[in-house]
Amino acid sequence: MAESAAEGVIKYRSQHVAGFVPSSHELEQLNCARSTLFDLGLIGVSAQGIGYGNVSVRTEGDQFVISGSATGSLRVLTLAHYCHVTSFSMDDNSVCSSGALDASSESMTHGAIYAANSRVRCVIHVHSRSLFAALLGQHALHTAADVAYGTPSMARAVSRLVTLQSELPVIFAMTGHDEGVVAYGADVALVQGLLIDSFERSISHDQDWHHRRQRP
Repeated sequence: MAESAAEGVIKYRSQHVAGFVPSSHELEQLNCARSTLFDLGLIGVSAQGIGYGNVSVRTEGDQFVISGSATGSLRVLTLAHYCHVTSFSMDDNSVCSSGALDASSESMTHGAIYAANSRVRCVIHVHSRSLFAALLGQHALHTAADVAYGTPSMARAVSRLVTLQSELPVIFAMTGHDEGVVAYGADVALVQGLLIDSFERSISHDQDWHHRRQRP
């Protein structure tokens, strides 16, 4: 996975306090889904030691529980590895949260999705070269190449994208965030299923393409 030194860095102003993260059956489902995605290499840590991928579920209103910063190297997370985002502001570039760890660098993007569609219950952000390339090659939903990850500009771009989609679940590429792909939907299982199905089809497409290239 190719990443710059800036990848995975928190760019928002963090207003974080120590506290407990609310547990739920939905969060337990999310944690299991995260381990599955970790095993597929969609969440993890790069050769440069930079973590990638984050997951979240809505709690109440536009609040949500999200995996904490620098947890990409862990296959299984506990409640201590999650963070409760209680509010965020694209105008102020700030995120308010509680828990043992700071919230993921992509928290504002997750928040923008929840705020844009009240039916969304789960957001998952992964990295995959094959899936990223397949989505862009198919002219699937994507944010612009000049919009950087973890910024208010990305959050606003994602918000606009989400408001235009009437059906769930949805998957899109973050063109300005190399290999970055986001899926969101009404429950964890649907989002996980869309990601895995799309990933497996992208791998199959890659294998078919290489096979055709190698034929005499």
